[in-house]
Amino acid sequence: MSILITNIKKLVQTETKPVKFRAGRQMTELPFIENAFLAIKDGKIASFGEMNNFKLQTSNFELNIDASGKMVFPSFCDSHTHLVYPASREIEYVDKIKGLSYEEIAKRGGGILNTAKKLKETTVAELVESALERLGEIKKLGTGAVEIKSGYGLDTEQELKMLYAIRKLKELSPLTIKATFLGAHSIPLEFRGRQSEYVDLIINEMIPMVAAEDLADYIDVFCDKGFFTVEDTERILMAGMKYGLRPKIHANELDYSGGIQAGVKYNALSVDHLEYTGDAEIEALINSETMPTILPGAAFFLGMTYAPARRMIDAGLPVAMASDFNPGSSPSGNMQLILSMASILYKLTPEEAINAVTINSAYAMGLEEELGSIAVGKKANFFITKEIPTVEFMPYAYGSNKVETVILNGEVQ
Repeated sequence: MSILITNIKKLVQTETKPVKFRAGRQMTELPFIENAFLAIKDGKIASFGEMNNFKLQTSNFELNIDASGKMVFPSFCDSHTHLVYPASREIEYVDKIKGLSYEEIAKRGGGILNTAKKLKETTVAELVESALERLGEIKKLGTGAVEIKSGYGLDTEQELKMLYAIRKLKELSPLTIKATFLGAHSIPLEFRGRQSEYVDLIINEMIPMVAAEDLADYIDVFCDKGFFTVEDTERILMAGMKYGLRPKIHANELDYSGGIQAGVKYNALSVDHLEYTGDAEIEALINSETMPTILPGAAFFLGMTYAPARRMIDAGLPVAMASDFNPGSSPSGNMQLILSMASILYKLTPEEAINAVTINSAYAMGLEEELGSIAVGKKANFFITKEIPTVEFMPYAYGSNKVETVILNGEVQ
């Protein structure tokens, strides 16, 4: 479909020379055009500019949209989720209210292990059906690309089941989806005390089968206190890399685990969570190709310390923000809320926050060349807001949906 949008109050995150990501002081840069037009053809951004320079024939477009008083933003890229899961875990939420920690719940068979148990009773079709509902919800809130992890299977059959579901979602959903294999999400109860044997199972059985069916784009490990060690992590990452799976790592959510350094060492696309990030971790990340990714929803929901985002940016690092949408520690995929949290909880300026959930999070998914900004030739994934007064209103008005129209792959949703 060809679409022409005119009289845009502000066209945000425009690029004539696309960048991979923005780091440090660059994160305060948010290019825009006032009183703009945007033309879409064959699912791609064909042209854009000021209405004063508008010379296109409106009759050449199948759909004309007047966006007077409204703004256009590139769709959010949510680079870290677990949104394929069998059931919610609100009872554990009550346990958290009563004072039990994330680790205490996990030790008694709750948390990830609870979801893993329920997964065995759920079919691929059921997983797909429930995940499609979640994808539909986040689409309406402005998300156009999402990374989805396995990790609730914890054995070969169940991990493959999750990845089959994600593959089906790629076929059915208009969102751009990346799949990540996370067999190393937790240690199954039957392998407690024999953790290295479970790592062997991941390396010798799971990874080859995942790779044989081309089920994953990336490989992930939960490298943290009480979960997988740096040695475990490095073994798994090396095995995955042999099959072309680039690393993404859960790191330093619960303690200074060495996960950030391991991620940089193995050229991870991103290291995620990062609540425990100090001078050594920042130094490791500087000049690397690894995107530090903060997950505000999890820290907020669990009442944890917040990652030092301000300090990281001031040191010259880029920062991405993602939802961590999952049933246990972040039961929301609302990236508008994440955008607000970036400013409210982490003290990012609105410009920095928008960069964190668009171009930087697109990089954290390996999609920076096709998503994350308004640039000619990029995929036409963006949203038109309701009538809003300023760009700053997006993170400011944290309780309402500011999105009016969603366009993905050049099609109105």
